[in-house]
Amino acid sequence: MHLNELRKDYLLDRWVVIATQRKRRPTDFVRSKVSSRKKRAICPFCPGNENMTPPAILVYVKKNGKIIKDKDSNGLRHSRWLVRCIPNLYPAFTWFPEEKMEIKRKDIAKFKSLPAIGHHEVIIESPNHYEHPSVANVNQLKLVIEAYIDRFKDLSSKKYVTYVSIFRNHGSEAGASLSHAHTQIITTPIMPRIVREELEKAKAYHNKTGKCIFCNIIEKEEKCNRLIWKNENFIVFAPWASTHPFEFWIFPKRHQPTILDMNKKEIRDLAITVRKCLGGLKNLLNDPPYNFGFHMVPDVSFHWHIEVYPKLSIWAGFEKSTGVFINIFSPEEAASSLREALKKEN
Repeated sequence: MHLNELRKDYLLDRWVVIATQRKRRPTDFVRSKVSSRKKRAICPFCPGNENMTPPAILVYVKKNGKIIKDKDSNGLRHSRWLVRCIPNLYPAFTWFPEEKMEIKRKDIAKFKSLPAIGHHEVIIESPNHYEHPSVANVNQLKLVIEAYIDRFKDLSSKKYVTYVSIFRNHGSEAGASLSHAHTQIITTPIMPRIVREELEKAKAYHNKTGKCIFCNIIEKEEKCNRLIWKNENFIVFAPWASTHPFEFWIFPKRHQPTILDMNKKEIRDLAITVRKCLGGLKNLLNDPPYNFGFHMVPDVSFHWHIEVYPKLSIWAGFEKSTGVFINIFSPEEAASSLREALKKEN
């Protein structure tokens, strides 16, 4: 009798049940989709509707054959833009002028509290409503990544910002309220638990060995059947203890703590990697909803990466009450299916 398998995460104190006894085929995850092109309300992110959003903090426009970085000012909005970054109209974290900002921890009956001070921004990835990373032009994706770098550099320099989270929700089931291609950025005054645990383990390993624990993981995964794809500068694999079916991670091969450390060639190779991998996922599973998030900390022991989570299963009572997750599709089978799908991507 074949038993399901409990696997522990590389670093986190987190266990996953790889429940192949409940096995399904990749085609079982494909969901029929209703075209969103037939009926679409006015989109505030589309060109011509710039006045429906706050002024852009950062905008890329093309002038005289060159990409110019600017921002909206004096009540005017840039038109004919390539990428726009705007404050979120409904922020989870709110910014105040620094001279009025006061961050004090409150203890109420020994329950801790902090004001949710920070930034919540939206990067509109393209003037084309449907230019999501799975179908985007690589040059356009390169601009999007450069915008990530610009905003990360600015936001991480602020003294009240402890962490900068860059993440993407694709599809309404994954939390996207608007279908126009966009990414979000949230800064927090605390270090989120998962990244904090990764950093603690990375620091401990670095202090003990002088090496990077993530580089060690990459070296091992490059030789395993969970490898999905690689190019000169990036490697993609299904993690050993995947919590989601078809989950995959993208790592730079060269050790670097944040995206600020990338050179121009690496930026382009990341654009190619994202385009190819999300394109393969789209074609394999009929454009499934997904989330992705960057993990990065400006510490020498850390190694930044992107984690991609297709929204193909529901976390129910067992997962929520125990913190142990059930994945009914093994990472090895997911990697095999994604490898085949990526062969069709140009």
